[in-house]
Amino acid sequence: MPTMPQNPNLARELILLLALATLWGASYTFIKIGVETIPPVTLIAARTLIAGAILLAVLRHRRIRLPSDGATWRRFFVQACLNSVIPFTLIAWAEQSVDAGLAVILNSATPIFTFLLTVLIVRHEQVTARKLFGVMAGLAGICLVIGVEALNGLGEDLMAQLAIILATACYAGAAIFGKNFNGFDPAVPAAGSLISGAAILLPVSLVVDRPWTLDPSAASMLALLGLSAFSTALAFAIYFRLVQTLGSVGTTSQAYLRVPIGVTIGIVFLGESLSPTAWIGLICVISGVAAMTIPARVSATKAGTI
Repeated sequence: MPTMPQNPNLARELILLLALATLWGASYTFIKIGVETIPPVTLIAARTLIAGAILLAVLRHRRIRLPSDGATWRRFFVQACLNSVIPFTLIAWAEQSVDAGLAVILNSATPIFTFLLTVLIVRHEQVTARKLFGVMAGLAGICLVIGVEALNGLGEDLMAQLAIILATACYAGAAIFGKNFNGFDPAVPAAGSLISGAAILLPVSLVVDRPWTLDPSAASMLALLGLSAFSTALAFAIYFRLVQTLGSVGTTSQAYLRVPIGVTIGIVFLGESLSPTAWIGLICVISGVAAMTIPARVSATKAGTI
């Protein structure tokens, strides 16, 4: 089984972090368009099935086989619940009533949850002043980029907003649990977890939504394809690589970048607008990401491990 290089290039990893933020930033717009005519469970069932099939095809082309032991597949199922089944479905359900911009804000707290979990429970991430600064700078940047007015709706559609917060906590757990797949090619846990997610969601979709009776629009179908191929299949492969190279907190710090990117995509495709302080906020966001990723990578290099 191919393994990750021991000392990957930091600049390349940060470029991949930006790519991941872009792919996941676009997912909120894809979901918003998709749920207009496709129910949430069916949308996410199709998302995991299509993305898993794409990654499986890539693995076959590269002549890499998925593990066959039960223990690894049980970990795939746990990862699926934490990283796709629960959070994907909750966000899709919430975006039926919550704006994409507010969804991005609420979901951007993933690094905070990850940081707290690693400090209180797992403790495999070193707590440094720079990471603490990164957390604060990232949150400040989010407020500046989005603008306080975007939070005016907080409290309305409370259940949907709480659903996104729960999804955020799941992502944090997934980032930490993803460390269990060190040594695997990044596409292997990505494919295994997505296939597991599809196995969980497809029966639910068949019973709850009866997808054969649906009449989705062309826009929703295109959004589903973009969501599956780019914001899921490609994004998951990048994600599992970064968990191994930048660590769980470093990887989830892409949530800060995801905010301005997601809002920008919303401007182009959904007619949303940025606050006047967006540029200052963007500087804060980039500073926060750098503070949370660079120290972790430097420490890992000095130790000779990732």
